[in-house]
Parts: sequence; structure tokens; C-alpha cells
Amino acid sequence: MRRFLGFAFSALLLPAFAAGQTPHRMAIRAGRLIDGKSSKPVENALILIEDDKVASVTHGGSAPAGAELLDLTKATVLPGFIDVHTHVLLQGDVTAEEYDEQLLKQSIPYRAILAARNAQIALSHGFTAMRDLETEGAMYADVDVKRAIANGEVPGPRMQVATRAMTPTGMYPLLGYSWELKMPTGVQYVDGVEGARKAVREQAMYGADWIKYYSDRRYHFEADGVLHSMVNFTDEEAKAIVDETHRIGKKVAAHAIGSDGIAAALRAGVDTIEHGDGLTDALMDEMVRRGIYWVPTLTVGLYVAPGRDGNWQKMAELERDNFGKALKKGVKIALGTDAGGFDWTKVNQAKEFEYYVQYGMTPIEAIHTGTSTGAELLGWSDKTGTVEAGKWADLVAVSGDPLKDITELQKVKFVMKGGAIYKNELK
Repeated sequence: MRRFLGFAFSALLLPAFAAGQTPHRMAIRAGRLIDGKSSKPVENALILIEDDKVASVTHGGSAPAGAELLDLTKATVLPGFIDVHTHVLLQGDVTAEEYDEQLLKQSIPYRAILAARNAQIALSHGFTAMRDLETEGAMYADVDVKRAIANGEVPGPRMQVATRAMTPTGMYPLLGYSWELKMPTGVQYVDGVEGARKAVREQAMYGADWIKYYSDRRYHFEADGVLHSMVNFTDEEAKAIVDETHRIGKKVAAHAIGSDGIAAALRAGVDTIEHGDGLTDALMDEMVRRGIYWVPTLTVGLYVAPGRDGNWQKMAELERDNFGKALKKGVKIALGTDAGGFDWTKVNQAKEFEYYVQYGMTPIEAIHTGTSTGAELLGWSDKTGTVEAGKWADLVAVSGDPLKDITELQKVKFVMKGGAIYKNELK
């Protein structure tokens, strides 16, 4: 594995991962192993790693001759975490002014440098895989960040990217400036059925793994007590986005907050609902029936609500109620934080696990949302999400027991990706 030269990876960006070369064979003795699929931890587990993959997982036993032994007997080992909703090219946008300033005052190269930093932060917190859901005006720079990580130029999670999200013309910032000025936009404007198909093809050509579109805006409560919204695309346009994406073998994520936007996205046939504050019982039932994932992004909603006018605080409270309902109904919930909507340097993405437990999940259920369920959503169940033979050696470890205190996941002390150790504070 390439040495990562010129970076410091301590405190914020952790110590010397140049030392994190892939060993040929390593045996990890784990005091407890939460493997991402079982309901109970395995005590005194032995994880054998060969090159970048897990070769075997056993209860007890001895390390094979010649294998480097790593003693984590005082720690809890888990699969690397997966965040399926991030924005590495965004640095927080509680207010419109914060968002506008980034697009107006930061060049795309500078934003890409910050994105590489954000990827390092995510990895240091234990996130070994992420789905990044649009560049917010930075064009296709997420593809470059993904490539740099994959080529070993900078440390970071494995990534799937969505490049530029889509809305119809005039329905996403930057807005409100003089018509005499040609302003940057945070999305790709897309109009009409043919325009929708062309935009999908263009984004795929430049490296999009997913297609994302904004299903709605203008969130408001009406007399029925339901969170409503204004739908952005016509049904024909949204269906064209989804059909073309599926035709070329990719999937669609829909930003959908109000009930109207969620319903429109479900009619179009999307694969994931992002945010989903305004879910109703009927919409949840439809998602269960069709196996559509919900990515609640609780962290960002709770982070931005105090600084925004309007219904944001009430929306956050509604989402808490809906989380409990969705859990009981069996909606597939995958962990996504919307990191970038909050400042990467101020909030640990693993806070999302804590909210899930507060809102009704058991700790093991919450852990699964950010490991095995996240891998399923990404189509990587055969590669990651659990600790078992044949999968990438993507592991994290914490000192305490997250089944007793879920906040332990915000204190990751050990990170391995692909058999290479990027962080070890358990020595």
C-alpha cells in the first residue's frame, strides 16, 4: 500500500499513518467483537487478516504461526462504520449566508482540499465507507476525492458519489441576486423529460455512482397536522430521472422532507428517501412493502434547527415521533448524518448512533444501521458491513462497551481499513 506522505493524523488528523502498511498476515485478539450481523457480541474473538481481507473469525484459539499478533483484548471491535449521506465539499450551512459564502468565496480546488481533510476526519472517527450525496456547486470534485483516496494519495473512507444533484430551473440556491449576474448554483438545473435523461447520462459519464434529486422544498404544516411541501419535478420528469438511472444500472436518492415530496419520490420509484421528516403511516407502509431505505439524517436536523427560522424545530420533533413509528413498522433505516450540513470539525458523525438509541433503537440495532444495513444500501454486502471471512478488513475499536453506552462510538481508538492501520490509541 502506498505511504501517505505529508499528512499529520493526530488529534484532528491522526498520527503517522505512513506506518499503516498492509501486513501480509495479522491476527487480532478482540475482547469483544460486535460483528455487524449477530444480536450478541462474541467474547474473546480471534480475527485473522490476510492482505486486505478477513480470512477467518473464531471464538478463542491461537494465532497462526508467523502472523503478527495485535492485542485488543481490552477493547470492543466492530465493523468500520458507514455513513450513507454526507457532503465532503460542504463545511456547514445553518444559514443561507454560510452556504452562499462557500460558493462565492471558495474556489472548487480549495473546497476539494477541505474535502480531503473532511475525508480524513471521517476515517479518524471510524467511518471506512461513505456515500457522498452531491457536491453543492463543486461540480464533479467528489469523483476526484474518491479517486485520490482509492489511489492511496490521501487517507479516507471508501466512497460512492452522486456528483451534482438535480432540481428544475430556479428551485435551489444561489437565488435572490441581481439578474445581471451569472451566479453559481448548488445543483444541476434539469427541465423536461429529455433534459432529465440527458442529465443522468452526463453525471454517469463523469463518474456518478448514484443520482440524487430534490423532490421538494417549502416545508409547511397544514390544518391536517401533516408536514406538507411543494413538489419540484413533474411526475413525468421524476420518473424519467429514475427510469434512466435504473436503465444504466445505478440507483436514485431523493431529498424528500415533506409528505408530498416523499409521495412523489415513491411514485417515481426511488431507492432511498433522504431526511423524510414528514413521513406518514401510509408512506411508511409503502416503503416497507417495496423495501425502500429511509436515511433520517437526525444529526443535521437537530444541529441546524436552532439557527433557522420557520418550522425547522417542529420538523425535528416530528421526525423523532416518526422514527419510532418507522422502527415498529419495519422500515429499513440506514445511518446517514448529512455531514457537511454541519461543520465536520465540530460534530462527530457517530453522534447519529446516539440519537437512534434515544429515539427507540437498541444499541445493537443502531450499530447495524451504520454497518450491515449501510452496506446493503450501497450494494456492498459482499464486501463490508460485517466482520466475516472474505470481506474487507475494515475494523474499528473502542475502549468501552457500546451496548451499554452507545456514546462509546464517538470515541473510536482504533481504525483499520483494508488491513492497514490508520489509528491506534490502544497501545
